[in-house]
Amino acid sequence: MALFKFRLPDIGEGISEAEIVAWHVKVGDRVEEDQSLADMMTDKATVEMESPVAGTVVELAGEVGDQVPIGSTLVVIETEGADEAAEAPAAPVTEAVVEAENPGVEEVVETPAPAPTPAPAPVVAAPAAPEPARVEEDRKVLASPAVRARAKDLGVDLSQVRHEGAHVRHADLDAFLRYNAGQGYHAPHASRAREDEAVKVIGMRRRIAENMAASKRAIPHFTYVDEIDVTALEAMRGDLNANRSGRPKLTMLPFLIVAICRTLPDFPMLNARYDDEAGVVTRSGRVHMGMATQTDAGLMVPVIRDAQDKNVWQLATEIGRLAEAARTGKAKSEELSGSTITVTSLGPLGGIATTPVINRPEVAIIGPNKIVERPVFDGDDIRRAKLMNLSISCDHRVVDGWDAASYVQAVRKLLETPVLLFAD
Repeated sequence: MALFKFRLPDIGEGISEAEIVAWHVKVGDRVEEDQSLADMMTDKATVEMESPVAGTVVELAGEVGDQVPIGSTLVVIETEGADEAAEAPAAPVTEAVVEAENPGVEEVVETPAPAPTPAPAPVVAAPAAPEPARVEEDRKVLASPAVRARAKDLGVDLSQVRHEGAHVRHADLDAFLRYNAGQGYHAPHASRAREDEAVKVIGMRRRIAENMAASKRAIPHFTYVDEIDVTALEAMRGDLNANRSGRPKLTMLPFLIVAICRTLPDFPMLNARYDDEAGVVTRSGRVHMGMATQTDAGLMVPVIRDAQDKNVWQLATEIGRLAEAARTGKAKSEELSGSTITVTSLGPLGGIATTPVINRPEVAIIGPNKIVERPVFDGDDIRRAKLMNLSISCDHRVVDGWDAASYVQAVRKLLETPVLLFAD
């Protein structure tokens, strides 16, 4: 018998450790070659670790949420036969281990073979009871943790909630409750007492907590909000969607990104990254647009490269592709880094105004809010208008309030006269 030590390899450029976000095995489990052992998270992505050998798990490096240094032992596997340890000198378990030929990945320690013992009669375990079909059905419904918790409180089966897009959202749940109120449906009282629950902050949620705390601690934020009349833009968007001929449906976001990119050349201090340790602000000549995206694991920021070169249809396609990759955990490391400015949108939940937190080391983040219909004065007349507040948060060490206000008003001019978005 031999002990095979699988060491955590270098799974990200320049990282010194990775976090255990999920174990797929436990001590005593039999594993086969290439079987998944654990999911490890770095600042950039989550990587699945696979076993290079078959055997029995005898030791794990830690619990979910623990940090494991690169090169340290992640899993110890007891192997059968001597193939894996053929080149390693025999040594008792208590003696120093022998490094494998590829240090930092795995190592093997040979243990003396135990004396043969009579094989016991095999014990056949009773098959586990299958999960109810409804539970499996619920797992197929995509929704944020907040929506799932609310649905659970209300006693609503998410698989029964009609929704547009991939995820069930709060608005879909509201529509379900309104419709079913007339069908005799009565939700349980949502404010009933619940058991206290201790939730360990790990994985993506811990990364978000650390990044947000660092951003608020290091950056003196200020937020400016302005109101934009998007009546003409919404009419244009409706016309384009009615004649899109198989192209993706346009939301407000592609138009906003075009407006942001068109105006940034006159405000280069906003499309920048600030290295506060070196005291250097790098103003980017290209717009690599970060796109804050809500996933079941937490907030992620995939990046639209060279957004300044894309039209609304190309942006809509890229927004859909990157959002899906982020939500399914398939976004590549290079798709989650390198942004120069970020846009964050809560869609129909946008509220009246937001004060978004800057995606450090960037110096600005822009947040569109909910579109509402209100009467407005147009000279002596009153007309119906679609209005949207636009928020921008800036790093006051780099951006002055006058610059932020002037920039938003430049964006406002393009959005209120949308034909300018398509003019050369």
